[in-house]
Amino acid sequence: MKQTGTRTSRRDFLKKSTLGAAAAVAAVGSAAKPRVTQAKAPVIGPVLGANDMIVAGFIGVGGQGYNSHLLNVTNIDREGKPRHSVPLNAIGAAACDLYSVRQDRALASLEQARQAAGREAKVTAHEDYRYVLDNPDIDAIFIGTVDHWHTKIAVDALDAGKHVYCEKPMTRYLGEAFEIYDKVKETGMKFQVGSQYCTEGKWHHAAKLIAEGRIGPLVSAQDSYCRNSPTGEWNYYRIEDELEAGKTIDWAKWLGPVSDRPFNKQHFHRWRKYYPYCAGILGDLLAHRIHPLVIATGANEFPKRVCSIGNKKIGDANNGPEDRDVTDNCQILAEFPSGMCMMITGSTVNEQGLNQVIRGHEATLYFSGSSVELRPERPFADLVDGEMAENVQPGVSIPVHINDFFTAIRDDRPASGNIDVAVRCQTIISMAEQSERTGEMLYFDEATRTLTTGSGTKVEALTYGMLD
Repeated sequence: MKQTGTRTSRRDFLKKSTLGAAAAVAAVGSAAKPRVTQAKAPVIGPVLGANDMIVAGFIGVGGQGYNSHLLNVTNIDREGKPRHSVPLNAIGAAACDLYSVRQDRALASLEQARQAAGREAKVTAHEDYRYVLDNPDIDAIFIGTVDHWHTKIAVDALDAGKHVYCEKPMTRYLGEAFEIYDKVKETGMKFQVGSQYCTEGKWHHAAKLIAEGRIGPLVSAQDSYCRNSPTGEWNYYRIEDELEAGKTIDWAKWLGPVSDRPFNKQHFHRWRKYYPYCAGILGDLLAHRIHPLVIATGANEFPKRVCSIGNKKIGDANNGPEDRDVTDNCQILAEFPSGMCMMITGSTVNEQGLNQVIRGHEATLYFSGSSVELRPERPFADLVDGEMAENVQPGVSIPVHINDFFTAIRDDRPASGNIDVAVRCQTIISMAEQSERTGEMLYFDEATRTLTTGSGTKVEALTYGMLD
């Protein structure tokens, strides 16, 4: 990382006695935590040394679960060549998927990796994920299923003494997020949400600057994730002829907690378009922007209030209103108890986004590529020294993010996208979805984990079937 600018100033000198303490308590993900339910003694999973190989199991091996999870952990592509140069020291042992075509594909790749590694241990593929959890050799579970299965599988895996890497968003609904949170605290196992931006170096550099008080009290943070998909976001996923209810897929089991509905290939392959299974771009694209901002700003606050607006007028006009439930553009505003506000915008019908910025009272952080610039605010120009950090590493990389998870297991430290980060981000996502769909600005009480409207009326958090 190339860095220019002076690291000390008159303001730093005057405040040095307080900054050390502030930095000590403001480490990412280490702030005050919500109520924890202790139901039983922690589950003791396998104890791993710094050089021990991690054995992984994969539950849900569709596009993300296969390409990003299984192939990256085993580090072998479909031609038998290495996919990346990150030394994970890991192997895959078992996979699970309700779609038999994906089971077969995963098993072939696991066997290929097993042979390449010269391992004798048998690899397996299953329809029932409990067989994966029952394997005593497996240390960590990767969850790449549809969102509405995340919580059940994660809780069961944690109870089985497995560490959990769960694809973003961490879950479907707010109440489920706290089910996972409480179970992680109860068992002591590691949890990481699968957004590779959580490990991107520039956000951790920003977190250090903010914890040191370099930009003063936080004012606001903004980011966006914008695409332009004229034929409709997620319609590029292929509808497979091999998918047949009762033959290659158990449709009722795939639906799980979602209310019973007729078999639909569109809903299986393009489930991100439909509210029963996900929150649309809020949980998919914008999760990648919310997590880094929460990490950078300290990961120590739940939102105080959230509102979101969005619509699908462009999508309806281009592809018809029956193409999807979810919005094609939305804007989130979140306010935190400290006074900081966060603004996130997302779109699949226009790709022009917002600049990545975190504003403090005394200075502002500007992000560009892998660079972070600290620029003093005009009234504080003689007190705050500017700074430019260039080529901050690591960059955005799924293998690096997975390695961070494995290192957290080996070193017994929080992962970059740990449970404290994940539950705060899911609270923002879930409140934004409920605000957008009900037209209410919502308030969150961290102590009771309840939602109210601006008038103080308590409202039930969304869950399965409420708005079907």
